[in-house]
Amino acid sequence: MTQEITRYEVTSADLRKDKLLKIGGYSLPLASAAIGGLIFFIPFLFSSTIALSGMFLILSVIGFGVGLLLGAAGSAATFLYRNRWLAKIRDRVAIDGIRAGEVKWFWNEMKGEEKRALKEIESKNLMLADAYQETLASRLTATRIIKSTNRELLLARRRKNKLRYLKSERLEDFKSEIDKDIENLANIKKEASEMQVEAESRLQMIEAASRRGAELAGNEIALRKLSARTEELPLALEAARMEEEIRRELEAETKEILDEEFSG
Repeated sequence: MTQEITRYEVTSADLRKDKLLKIGGYSLPLASAAIGGLIFFIPFLFSSTIALSGMFLILSVIGFGVGLLLGAAGSAATFLYRNRWLAKIRDRVAIDGIRAGEVKWFWNEMKGEEKRALKEIESKNLMLADAYQETLASRLTATRIIKSTNRELLLARRRKNKLRYLKSERLEDFKSEIDKDIENLANIKKEASEMQVEAESRLQMIEAASRRGAELAGNEIALRKLSARTEELPLALEAARMEEEIRRELEAETKEILDEEFSG
């Protein structure tokens, strides 16, 4: 039972959807308020009596307020949906490592000083900006891997603790397999931590080089090394996760069989 890890490419449809959701989120309150007010404001303009005009004027103000509230609620729902959708896109993009051109999709995961430095470097030196984005992609990937491995390690240790309650001839085999998973995840986390430190150091060096107006001669090999690790580590983590999913399925099937035999 194997699964193929495929790379997710951000499409033009994704870009259009993101743009439409952003525009819709910002424009909904004003559009809804305008519609709510105009529904009664137009009759106000053509009212034949003062009483009617006064009534429609009050209704137009109420309609404007109600429309504004409904639009604000719709805007909040739109941005909530957009945030959840973007989170799924980021997870798909990051599955085999974040690329330099995909950094902007992870803007909310960047530190404040990284955003400021990136904007500043882009305005001064495009070559350094490319190097900064490449290294920033490595840092973002490493940070995501560390968070993910922490979750996986916690789940693996919980499963190991639960195995003591499972009566099975393969109990020791299961424990051994989970111990291997924990060891693999710990190694991935260690390597990701090293990559994070390395990337953060290089980000500071690139920023310093930009301020001096210097070139990054001789750093191409180091950047390629970071890029390679950016691709390899997420794939290793995803492979470990897939193996664990298969193992959980086998454990569940074994437990069902044992329960059936016990009940029988």
